[in-house]
Amino acid sequence: MARTEYYDDPAAPVPNSLVVAASAAVFDDSGRLLLQRRTDNGLWAMPGGGMEIDESLPEAAVREVREETGFDVQVTGLIGTYTDARHVIAYSDGEVRRQFNICFRAVLVGGELRVSGESHEVRWFTSAELDGLSMHHTQRLRVDHAVKGGLPHLG
Repeated sequence: MARTEYYDDPAAPVPNSLVVAASAAVFDDSGRLLLQRRTDNGLWAMPGGGMEIDESLPEAAVREVREETGFDVQVTGLIGTYTDARHVIAYSDGEVRRQFNICFRAVLVGGELRVSGESHEVRWFTSAELDGLSMHHTQRLRVDHAVKGGLPHLG
């Protein structure tokens, strides 16, 4: 299913859903950040996705990382809340989603790297390697907050 992201765009379609989602900024022992290149838009992003009815947001982040990258992680903190109404995501099936994402900090605890149906590629990046990557600017905001640290983003 294809995905198109809009930000502060008057031509964006009107949202018809709000999905609670979790993502994770996963760091390894060397301080590298785990990212995936998504199949639905070709852009780099942190692993993440919608929360299931029977799980917490941190559990959703852990599950999504495992499903999308093959790695097991432990949530250690909060990067921020990302609920900007100007960010709209349209899917080819007609769903138009308003952004609602809670991004957690996590560390690697096991598993093996693999791609999934949602990722073309999964890789670890040093902070110096992040600048040249193709990613939506709302994802770049999360990456910047994760790498720089500090108080959780509230937005």
